[in-house]
Amino acid sequence: LILTCIEIPRRFLMNMIVTAIQEGGIWMAPIIITLVVAFAIAFERLFALARYNMDGSALMGELQKSILGNQIDSASKVCQVQIEKGKALPNVLYAGLKSANRTEKEIEKELERATLEVFPKLNVRTPFLPMLANIATLSGLLGTIVGLIQAFDAVATAPADQKQTLLAKGISVAMYTTAGGLVVAIPVLVMNSIVVSITTKIMDDIDLYAAQALQLLRARKRNLKESAK
Repeated sequence: LILTCIEIPRRFLMNMIVTAIQEGGIWMAPIIITLVVAFAIAFERLFALARYNMDGSALMGELQKSILGNQIDSASKVCQVQIEKGKALPNVLYAGLKSANRTEKEIEKELERATLEVFPKLNVRTPFLPMLANIATLSGLLGTIVGLIQAFDAVATAPADQKQTLLAKGISVAMYTTAGGLVVAIPVLVMNSIVVSITTKIMDDIDLYAAQALQLLRARKRNLKESAK
């Protein structure tokens, strides 16, 4: 019974897809290509962001103890372990730790430099998703216009016995291409929103924890100065 309940909707969906491709004609080709490219980019970005993302608060908890305890090498090793796993945040924090014995201004510049190197990696190819959604919508609109032109041409010039068939064919092209463009554009825009939200979260974490690392390194310097007196 369960298999039957799954099989019936699957067959219905497949029949709809095949019918849409057949009725939409050549104007469905750019829409399908857009769908494949957009989904490939979206899933690649989601996989990459899952690799870049991490629990920043847990990492900072480990680093705080090491930095305030003047164990910079230990803190650097913690970051290196996470860097090898492909995480983004430790790359920025590690840059600050490497310059821990420099001036506060130099530490801040190193953190900013590392941040500017990481951010483009997080955003790569993401801007293509809304563009592809627009292409799908506009391709559907183009197919709609062509289908309506065919329909009006049939009404105006086709023989009487063929008018109804040609009119229906033109309207089918118009409707299926419109639907096809929207069916592709809507999920692509949803996936774009998900990708952008995850990317923004990672970037915000980097900004937040880079600022915290800078404060910790400043506190370490003050403690060393006080100990040297």
